[in-house]
Amino acid sequence: MRVVAAQSLVEPVKRLCLAACCRLPQDVCDALASARSLEAEGSAAQSVFDQLLENQLLARQKNRPICQDTGMAVVFADIGREIWIDGDLTQAVNEGVRLAYTQGCLRKSVLDPITRVNTGDNTPAVLHIRLVEGDRIRLTVAPKGFGSENMSRLTMLPPSAGTEGILNQIVLAVTEAGASACPPVVVGVGIGGTMESCALLAKRQLLRTLGEPANRQDLARLETEALARLNVTGLGPMGLGGRTTALAVHIAAEPTHIAGLPVAVNLQCHACRHASEEV
Repeated sequence: MRVVAAQSLVEPVKRLCLAACCRLPQDVCDALASARSLEAEGSAAQSVFDQLLENQLLARQKNRPICQDTGMAVVFADIGREIWIDGDLTQAVNEGVRLAYTQGCLRKSVLDPITRVNTGDNTPAVLHIRLVEGDRIRLTVAPKGFGSENMSRLTMLPPSAGTEGILNQIVLAVTEAGASACPPVVVGVGIGGTMESCALLAKRQLLRTLGEPANRQDLARLETEALARLNVTGLGPMGLGGRTTALAVHIAAEPTHIAGLPVAVNLQCHACRHASEEV
């Protein structure tokens, strides 16, 4: 049994918060560049992509946030079963977030939902814990801005809705969001489970390498069809028209009740920010 002091996780969480806010993953940069090449020369859509690509490059070079909305810190902790964490993991994660957002001068957007009083340090983080094999901890920080988060939706469809109903929900979520979700979007979709597990499943899909197909052929086909339907809507980058409304659709499913078909659509803006580290 490997013992890990909770306090030793503070610095990795801090590091990941700062990295995620200032450096887009390479697969996201590549997807933006690829999408740019599909747009008409001199079009508004191509101009938007030029600006997005320049913005991420400057953010990386100058170590500045990609977006002024540095989000609510969502932290995924995949913890090996052969590990004993000595101390309070939640407290350590929140301390890492607090240090990143205060010392890094990142915008602090977290507040009480009723009083609307800001917590002052962007805590508490949203922490998702999952037990996995091994004796390592994999931490992933995904700062979630609320332009796209606000446009996400959870629908409890009747089983008779089938795959066509699922596809309709994905397209509806994106088109009704319009420019508010800062397209081109990445779409995480969870199917099945219960209300809360479906939503978490959708959010986890935003961490996948863009364009990486689902590990089930039927879900991979759904991803391809959903992406095609989104990209013929003409919504385009920043809602200004164009051929690319979504960079990727990532779908996962889990067993559900015979009477239900939960579908969660979690939208992510073009700045699909996340960073991971193994401890």
